[in-house]
Amino acid sequence: MNVPDRLTLTVVPGIPLIAPGDDLGKIIIEAIVKSGLQLIDGDILVVAQKVVSKAQGRFVDLATVVPSAQARDVATRVDKDPRLVEVILSESVRVVRERRSLLIVEHRSGYVAANAGVDQSNVAPPPKEDLVLLLPKDADMAAAELRACMEQHFAARIGVIVSDSFGRPWRLGTVGIALGASGVAALNDLRGRPDLHGRPLQVTMTAFADEVASAASLLMGQAAESHPVIVVSGFAAQDGDLPAKSLIRPAAEDLFR
Repeated sequence: MNVPDRLTLTVVPGIPLIAPGDDLGKIIIEAIVKSGLQLIDGDILVVAQKVVSKAQGRFVDLATVVPSAQARDVATRVDKDPRLVEVILSESVRVVRERRSLLIVEHRSGYVAANAGVDQSNVAPPPKEDLVLLLPKDADMAAAELRACMEQHFAARIGVIVSDSFGRPWRLGTVGIALGASGVAALNDLRGRPDLHGRPLQVTMTAFADEVASAASLLMGQAAESHPVIVVSGFAAQDGDLPAKSLIRPAAEDLFR
């Protein structure tokens, strides 16, 4: 992949609050057209996980949740609502680490994340504080469906990344990462390519989709900014198509799990 000299990141304005069953692709297209933007070959659309999950109706009302004995036990140790812990465990295949106010699990999709990505921020206004939002069902498939919408309407080769904010083991703060990807090579394997001095790279792989998601998160914000869709322009049309699941390190290669 050729590295561009310049990238442009643009907020798609006018995205309304998304509700279950909404046609997210149609809503995004209408907002793009109304704003005067035009998607062209090589553009990448970065869409916040939260709006994808909302359109899929991935809400759970904690008032309807009955915590199991395991959830109550874990909740005591991590000082969390047992109902919330029950939802987290139901989305997980195992607990990786826990301490007061922190529960790290392996999500059923393979991601290792705090609280299995179950979120309460920017989910619903009062008096619906008991609503929580789960990660999307098959984020790669969601990205592929949105990509098909965009490419059909704009007659261009478009990439789509579904992004979320994740923490990192050795650094404070969250960064944007790709939960789903379509029309881009999420992982770029540079092994064997020469460096500046002709030496072949031995281990270098770049998480292309994560890097794009992280750049877009600078405009998305984390609080009340309400910018869930970003257009990244400046790349040539992508030749590869590697889903975001390719970014998950196999457990056998993970020294810290």
